[in-house]
Amino acid sequence: MSERESVEREKVRFTSGGTECAAWHYPGTNGACVVMAGGFAVPKEPATDLFAKRFNQAGFAVLAFDYRRLGESGGQPRLALPVRDQLDDWQAAIDFARTLPGVDSARLAVWAFSASGGHIFRVAARDPRLGAAIAQTPNADGPATARNAARHQRPLAMLRFTGRAVLDALGGLVGRPPRLVPLVGEPRTVAMLTTPDALDTGRALRPERYPDWQQMVAARSALRLTAYRPGRDAARVRCPLLVFVCDQDQTSLVEPSVRAAKRAPHGELVRISGGHYAPFLDKHEQAVEAQLSFLRRHLLEPARADRPAPVDPVRH
Repeated sequence: MSERESVEREKVRFTSGGTECAAWHYPGTNGACVVMAGGFAVPKEPATDLFAKRFNQAGFAVLAFDYRRLGESGGQPRLALPVRDQLDDWQAAIDFARTLPGVDSARLAVWAFSASGGHIFRVAARDPRLGAAIAQTPNADGPATARNAARHQRPLAMLRFTGRAVLDALGGLVGRPPRLVPLVGEPRTVAMLTTPDALDTGRALRPERYPDWQQMVAARSALRLTAYRPGRDAARVRCPLLVFVCDQDQTSLVEPSVRAAKRAPHGELVRISGGHYAPFLDKHEQAVEAQLSFLRRHLLEPARADRPAPVDPVRH
């Protein structure tokens, strides 16, 4: 089902786990489609608008969706975002994208950043029919990322966050509403992220343009990410995989992502300077051009069995 918003895109809905998910569909002209989702607890508009528009202008169809319990998608309790449900939402979105008019199901790509960028490794490993995958500044190793994040937080604030998450998890077992924490905060505050470049969220994602975005998440969901290691799945990804990292990223660590790119049979690595949100800010053009080049090569050009998969870093 769909509703028209403009000549550029239309609101569509699909079902995942018995719940209706909302998405933007940008019709394309070249037969290929990019399925996109936001970072952890970030709705589709602030997360994907910048990149989706550019991909679509280049001829690609785009399906940018909200996970269940987030943004315009249905589901309760709001902002409780289990990883397993998010992975199921990805597969439902991919299956739906394959039914869109003008989309060649063999030329489908997936794109996400940050924590959702980590999902890309597992999503692509589970669906061998995908034509390509892009993980931008992904969180490939939750334990390593959590240890690094602890360097930018105070012990008392960490203890308070953990306590709130444990109480939230226990409350969830008996149906209590989620205990929410801010996505980003200054050190000494109880927040999911207090790393220096996480504080660029406002400049990068422009929350003032999206007043319905709460910028909060259930504490239980944030805590569970600390044990999540999707980069290990890179070895099982059979489609071309682009891992796009920023060398000064203090929110999603670079080295676990580099190792994941090297594990992938058809992994490609692009490294640029800058922090976690550089692809949304001063390095946006570099990021878009590198990603469009990757998409064109693997979704539009005829397949070549003798084409090697580059694994060494390409710096822009």
